[in-house]
Amino acid sequence: MANSSSSRSGSAPSPARYGFSDVTRAEEQLRRAGWWSETGPADSEAIVVALSRCPDPDLALHSVDRLREAAEAEWAEIARGLAEDVGLRGRLFGVLGTSTTFADHLVAHPEHWRRLRSGDDVPGTLDDFTDELLRAVHAEGGSGEAGTADGPVAAVRGAEAVSALRAAYRGVLLDIAGRDMAGIVEPSMPAVECEDTAAVLSDVAVAALRAALAVAVAELKSSGVDELPRLSVIAMGKCGGHELNYVSDVDVVFVADSEADIQNATRLASLMMRTAGESFFEVDAALRPEGKQGALVRTLDGHLSYYRRWARTWEFQALLKARPVAGDAELGERYLHAVQPLVWTAAEREDFVADVRSMRRRVENHVPVDLSERELKLGRGGLRDVEFAVQLLQMVHGRSDESLRSPSTLDALRALGEGGYVARTDAADLVDSYRFLRTVEHRLQLRRLRRTHLFPAFDDSDALHVLARSVGLRSSGRNTAGQALVAEFRRHANRVRRLHEKLFYRPLLEAVAKVPTEALRLTTSAASERLAALGYLSPQGALRHIEALTSGVSRRASIQGTLLPMLLDLLARTPDPDGGLLAYRKVSEALAETPWYLRLLRDEGVVAERLAQLLGTSKLVPELLIRAPEVLRLLSDTRALAERDPDEAATSLRSAVSRYTEPQRAVSAARSLRRHEILRIACGDLLGLMQPTDVFRALSSIWAAVLESALDVSVRDVARRSGEDVPARIAVIGMGRLGGAELGYGSDADVMFVCEPVEGAEESAAIRFATTVVEQVRRLLGAPSQDPPLEVDIDLRPEGRQGALVRTLDSYLAYYRRWSEAWESQALLRARAVAGDRDLGERFCRAVDPIRYPEGGLDDAKVREIRRIKARVDSERLPRGADPATHTKLGRGGLADVEWTLQLLQLRHGHEHPQLRTPSTVDGLRAAVRAGLLDAGDADELVEAWTLAMRVRNAVMLVRGKPGDQLPKQLRELSAVAAALGYPAGVDAGEVVDDYLRVTRHARSVVERVFYES
Repeated sequence: MANSSSSRSGSAPSPARYGFSDVTRAEEQLRRAGWWSETGPADSEAIVVALSRCPDPDLALHSVDRLREAAEAEWAEIARGLAEDVGLRGRLFGVLGTSTTFADHLVAHPEHWRRLRSGDDVPGTLDDFTDELLRAVHAEGGSGEAGTADGPVAAVRGAEAVSALRAAYRGVLLDIAGRDMAGIVEPSMPAVECEDTAAVLSDVAVAALRAALAVAVAELKSSGVDELPRLSVIAMGKCGGHELNYVSDVDVVFVADSEADIQNATRLASLMMRTAGESFFEVDAALRPEGKQGALVRTLDGHLSYYRRWARTWEFQALLKARPVAGDAELGERYLHAVQPLVWTAAEREDFVADVRSMRRRVENHVPVDLSERELKLGRGGLRDVEFAVQLLQMVHGRSDESLRSPSTLDALRALGEGGYVARTDAADLVDSYRFLRTVEHRLQLRRLRRTHLFPAFDDSDALHVLARSVGLRSSGRNTAGQALVAEFRRHANRVRRLHEKLFYRPLLEAVAKVPTEALRLTTSAASERLAALGYLSPQGALRHIEALTSGVSRRASIQGTLLPMLLDLLARTPDPDGGLLAYRKVSEALAETPWYLRLLRDEGVVAERLAQLLGTSKLVPELLIRAPEVLRLLSDTRALAERDPDEAATSLRSAVSRYTEPQRAVSAARSLRRHEILRIACGDLLGLMQPTDVFRALSSIWAAVLESALDVSVRDVARRSGEDVPARIAVIGMGRLGGAELGYGSDADVMFVCEPVEGAEESAAIRFATTVVEQVRRLLGAPSQDPPLEVDIDLRPEGRQGALVRTLDSYLAYYRRWSEAWESQALLRARAVAGDRDLGERFCRAVDPIRYPEGGLDDAKVREIRRIKARVDSERLPRGADPATHTKLGRGGLADVEWTLQLLQLRHGHEHPQLRTPSTVDGLRAAVRAGLLDAGDADELVEAWTLAMRVRNAVMLVRGKPGDQLPKQLRELSAVAAALGYPAGVDAGEVVDDYLRVTRHARSVVERVFYES
């Protein structure tokens, strides 16, 4: 490429510095225009600089040169205007530096440069555009709208009309494109938002339809038709939504007033479509009933009959943007008034949400694979992703909220954000990305005024460079303008796709869509009746809760109004809808200032569904949830909710608490983390995501971690206050259910504390120190709290309540060898080191093995003693009024029956069968089968009864919020226990009792044979 700068003085600037690539040609063209001399642009520098800012400076200058030749007589005036009028300069260069088609138009109609002069900063109105296009075919006058009996009729027809309309239409588009592009060339010019451009283009399209209709009327009358039919033109799609592109088909539907009008109305519609197609754009009537196979024109009744009987979901989606734009306005309004109710009840159709999603997938699948990444409109992350998501949300939520019923995608998106249906940040991000994609689409179409939605190939640097500059991007030190454009395009496409999938596939949509439209409005009388029908025992009380949650005009109240219809249905499927709604209100009020709470329920449908199930079943969950709301986030993640390793949770708790030196703060932190874990476990348990043994182990592990943390901080604190080194090692021995890793939600922790002096310490000093530590641990953990209690029970220690809180290992052994009774040996069967000094704890457990697994087993006298104690426990410790058939702990076939049976086997045979030496009830029963001491069928009966009794105890705690050993008798509580146990919704609560009695009866028969007779 020649560079003329080499032939001139080295000090003379080159056109290359202004972005012209063909330097020789550029300099010649600039000279002919009078904008370049031997020394450069001189007084015309502002013009040359403006040319340099064009998307394609070479195209702009070449097109100016062509215009100069075409408008030779007016060139001096044009040149003077470009020098003096910044607005003209921005508009004319913006158009000529972007579009070859508009350059051709100006060459053919050079007088149209005047349209771009300043003074025209405000775009014309629909009436302005209509008048201009009607004047082009001399269709002036008439008191009505074009296409009506008293409307204007074109004076010219055929090719002459088409030519006049095409030129006038291009002139109007030139005005719009000039305003659109001016700010790119002249930064001082106001920027125009893409939606404003789209709205004006839509108005121009409507004006074009009206002008085409005036020509069609002339054509129809020339054929001998004197009386015009009543015909209304309904805009659909982007024209209906005020969102038209520079080049696009215009979707319409035609409505006739009566059957008598159909024939002539069809002729009129066909003539209008032909005229518009030859003059402006393709008019597409494929959205009419039955599509291209259906009648072009139908009566209003014909449309309604079809929509009510045959229409598919996508056809109601299309009607979202319907608006009458030409022809008989009164008929058009009647059409709109008649079809709108059908649009806003379409979401109630069976599989509505699935149908819309299926349609989106079909559209996406039609995009060629090799083009999908560059398809602005239909590809993944394209415009359709935004539009489908918005339209689906509109049709589901717009039934009850008229603010969402805008045909404009961006207006509807903003309303969804303001109304709380979409997170504000998500709505803002989608608006931003949609604007970007539409702007790119507009610039692509401007180039040759062709209908295209295809982003340039990523390796087409020239096309990318021009397109990037047309949207305002420039090269930087790191990237070229084209590279910056590709990066922006991918960023917006990825964001759109992510948010599309978040909103479009939101489970909440399906749940809300299933709620009848009238229920969404929550009017007092209708809502009361519906609540009663759903199973709420106190509809008026429920209404008060609803009113409290939705009153006011806050965003929070708006989101609640969206959630509640769906939540009311979900709660109605739980055992206690009234209690669940009250709990939901309490939780919502407690978390009112938690910014993510309602957003989570709205955006994560599974969270709302699971929360409703939990609140309508359990009183414990809402109590914990108010103080541990972070667990709500886990409800959407089954793995995080139910598959966390108990050891990992315990380690995390100990690590977090170890940072505190002040005992009260440390234990407070431990309580908080325990609360979190108990709530997590309870949720996983109630939702059927955890196995019973996993629940028992997790609860035991977290209890042991709390003990460990309280012991650790107390040891450090007591040592600090005494000013001496720690004189003792301390171990916590878990007993009972804690030792067996079989704790329930309301279980105490049975423990014993053992110590030994460190090297060089006095035993008495070690015991005093350990006793002070243990007293502090018990005091800290036993302090009143809103959480489930942390009772440390040490009654199983030697000498019971009269014995020392802490003993050395030797002291324990001396007592057991000399004084222990059979029941104490039995209690030691579940001894396990759970906290404190691990080595000391393990040595304790090994040291007491000869006591709990005595050599030679038990003699007959001790066996009789254990059986006597068991009989005494059964008769004396069962609470007054308790039903022994359904008492989970002391009842027939309950926990005590199974555990004492296993423990008797362990005491008698543990010395010869090491596999029996386990603190776990289930593991012990399985080991007894392997040792040949218990029939496999009997073990199964005992395991099933023990597991069921444990689960029932836990279920009672979850349902009531407080411990209980009795299967409830009150129907609603029993139904809730059934739900907590995993029985299907609607099951007869009596089935739970029958199952419990059957299982425990079988277990009792095994107990009587194995415990009492063997």
